[in-house]
Amino acid sequence: MFKKTKTGDGAVAEVEIHPEALVATEAAGSSLRRLARAVSLHMKGEREEALKVLEGAEADADANELAEITAARGHIQLELNRHEDAAASYSRLAKIRPDSAEIRFNLGLCLQNLGRYTEAVDSFRAALPLGGKQLETQLAIGACLLHLNKQQEAREAFDAALAQAPESEPALFGKAVALQMGWEFDEAALLYERILQLNPKAEDSLVNMISLSMQRKDYKMVRSYAVRLLSLRPDAAAALEGLASAAFAHDDFEEAAKHTLRLTELAPTVYDNWFNLGVAYQKLGRLQDAIQAYQRAREIRDDAIYAHINLGVVYQELGELKPARGAFERAAQIAPDRDDLKFQVAWIAERQDSTSEAETLYAKLVEKNPSLENAWFRLGYLRLRRDDASGSVAAFEACLAKQPDWPEAEVNLSIGYSKAGQFDRAQTTLEKLLSRHPESVEALKGLAATALKRDDHSKALVYHQRLIEAGQTTPEILYNCGLLAQQLNKLEDAARFYRSAIEIQPQFPEAMLNLGHALEALGQKEEARTFWTRALESKPDLARGYFHPAK
Repeated sequence: MFKKTKTGDGAVAEVEIHPEALVATEAAGSSLRRLARAVSLHMKGEREEALKVLEGAEADADANELAEITAARGHIQLELNRHEDAAASYSRLAKIRPDSAEIRFNLGLCLQNLGRYTEAVDSFRAALPLGGKQLETQLAIGACLLHLNKQQEAREAFDAALAQAPESEPALFGKAVALQMGWEFDEAALLYERILQLNPKAEDSLVNMISLSMQRKDYKMVRSYAVRLLSLRPDAAAALEGLASAAFAHDDFEEAAKHTLRLTELAPTVYDNWFNLGVAYQKLGRLQDAIQAYQRAREIRDDAIYAHINLGVVYQELGELKPARGAFERAAQIAPDRDDLKFQVAWIAERQDSTSEAETLYAKLVEKNPSLENAWFRLGYLRLRRDDASGSVAAFEACLAKQPDWPEAEVNLSIGYSKAGQFDRAQTTLEKLLSRHPESVEALKGLAATALKRDDHSKALVYHQRLIEAGQTTPEILYNCGLLAQQLNKLEDAARFYRSAIEIQPQFPEAMLNLGHALEALGQKEEARTFWTRALESKPDLARGYFHPAK
């Protein structure tokens, strides 16, 4: 006869027990008596004791008794979820009774539970021609093939099962999973819907429809199936995850925070829940709450790089540079090849006014990876700040070799050239920039400054006037135009520029002083005295030097 038992995953295993094995007589051998004792103990639910009785029983057993004892051991081991031991028992049994479909099936179950899916498939397939139950065996084969990512073969197995039982929910579900794994979403969805028509409470199908709808980015359907699942199980994680994903997709971060917070309550040790909650809070501007969520996430998985990165970003937004730097340094330890993280550490050091350290960090970065134009730029800037003209020039030239059209780098390069006394190169650099970007105010300012350093007042005046045409009508630029025009003896132009500067900034004593000098030179002495008086009233220190023209 056969006795049925359920394995740990719910699958039904069958073990062959002959009636004579249940009766022990005085004439029976010791192995048979042990078998009888084991059966008696098993009937009382004392499975561990039954296994102990069977230990060593094979030693003096004949062929038939050996099969019975091995079958009994396999049966009990399978019940106790000792799949490795059970597989060994059924492997021995298969050699003794090679024509038993039940033994092949049970061996397949053990191998399946051990994750040895290829061997399990072989065992299940060996059971098919021996007269075993075709439906259960095909379902088991399909399940193993799904684990092996052999979707097409799995579909064939489930189709074979459906040929026997067209309404079989496990077969329909298995085939739907195979289709979904193969990105055949429409066909998979039809099968899940068919299952839900047959069984509206089929939670696994609802879970997979949520997943499938997310893969399709159909968040309306995600919400629909999630709501259905929640009506069956109010704390269903898959439903809450689906609702959170839909909320994130529509930038509804309040809703996303609500669902992810509930997930952290249900599963407080799951990294993804805390990380997603941190993202939601960060998007809402609730930065302190985001910090707490990210900290919980990295406590769960310290090797999860994005928890550290996002934590660093939030600390930066709050201006808390020390913990921000610590977060990025930890991220860089986790991913030592991520130069962007090392750059971030250097950038924070620079913001902490640790400029020497920052310069060293940038230098190490470009030494390791010369293609990092941002690191070259920051290195050039820091060298420029400490008046290392040649060093800044080298850095900005390397920067522009990687990204030729970078106006800020070109302007800084021209400043480096000027500091190094290479005015021609400074001018050429800025002229090239201006030819590509005629509206570049910084290029015009740089050219004006370079012309002044070369005492080329005519060119300096031209560039200042172009700045005014570009909308840079600041009092300072108008005043400089006045000075340059005055030095070029263009007194009427000088007076006009000074007047414009004073109109914008009425209390501009230097402009009033020099306007007086220009008016005096133009023979307008009374008006000149008026402006001199106003200049002295605004800034008495100008009396020093007896009205020598300002420079």
